[in-house]
Amino acid sequence: MENCVADRATSARFLDNVHENDAVENASLAFSKKIGNISLKKRRIRVMTRNLIILGSGPAGLTAAIYAARSNRAPLVIEGIQPGGQLTITADVENYPGFPDAITGPQLMDGMRRQAVRFGAEIISGNVSSVDFSKRPFVINVDNDRHEASAVIIATGATAQWLGLESEKKLIGKGVSGCATCDAFFFRDQNVVVVGGGDTALEDAMFLTKFAKMVTVVHRRDELRATKILQDRAKSNPKIKFAWKKVVDDILDVKQGKVTAVRLKDVESKNISEMKCDGVFVAIGYKPNTELLKGQIALDEKGYIVTKKSTMETSIPGVFAAGDVQDSYYKQAITAAGTGCMAAIDAERYLSVV
Repeated sequence: MENCVADRATSARFLDNVHENDAVENASLAFSKKIGNISLKKRRIRVMTRNLIILGSGPAGLTAAIYAARSNRAPLVIEGIQPGGQLTITADVENYPGFPDAITGPQLMDGMRRQAVRFGAEIISGNVSSVDFSKRPFVINVDNDRHEASAVIIATGATAQWLGLESEKKLIGKGVSGCATCDAFFFRDQNVVVVGGGDTALEDAMFLTKFAKMVTVVHRRDELRATKILQDRAKSNPKIKFAWKKVVDDILDVKQGKVTAVRLKDVESKNISEMKCDGVFVAIGYKPNTELLKGQIALDEKGYIVTKKSTMETSIPGVFAAGDVQDSYYKQAITAAGTGCMAAIDAERYLSVV
């Protein structure tokens, strides 16, 4: 996607420097004339210095960008591997305030994106290859570009763990979901399947009973991994039943464009059976997108970023975190946006005194 700058003249006042090494570039250009097949991108490394860089373009990252841009910080947003975050694969969003008639996930994120750009945020495509928070300014490497910043907001989110089925990919948003809290309403008086055996699976199953006719928990073992109190509650709920020692082998029916059944394989006998259902909720966990941050900032035992009490600052002063990358509990668009706002305010206060 192209770079987006709302007002280049205004934004330029807040960009500190763009350093170009002319000697290196000229030498590279001369060399490229000899061999004729080296791209400009590979010939040079650009170094750009900013007030604030935001990693991630989901609700947290874009909300942070809106607030930071309105504070005249001209933030740079690096979109990452999934521009717009997980909401871009969500059909109807009915629980985000201000949209009584619902809005699609892509529409909501597009609106946030355009709002951030309108106030002076710059958004670029690219994947962060490495970071260095051990010195100031902080360093963010994206492909062959080196970005430096006085402050950083990490809003890289968390990735839902999926089953890896081709049918699953094609039916996401058409009966397959990774968020019961988001989508349970659409399955009123229907039969649904929850895949998993941990706390998330049972919490999702119990939440779904408020809407669904029957919830079947499919688990590959004959005992659950969830905490005892959640097990007791789920097993005593008349609207929850269990399919033990089973894995989902396939989800039907891609041809119809909706979920009609799941194909189950017994882990011992390998026998295949089919169970009719109207929806499948995959609840086998989330993985925070913090792989590049290991050894850089404090993470908890699950890999989520640890932030200080009553603030979004991490263990490194000047580095802040927002959204699902630091929230293993709520995982909602509205809470991500809220922490994005908090992180931007914290970053603004930090930048005003450094």
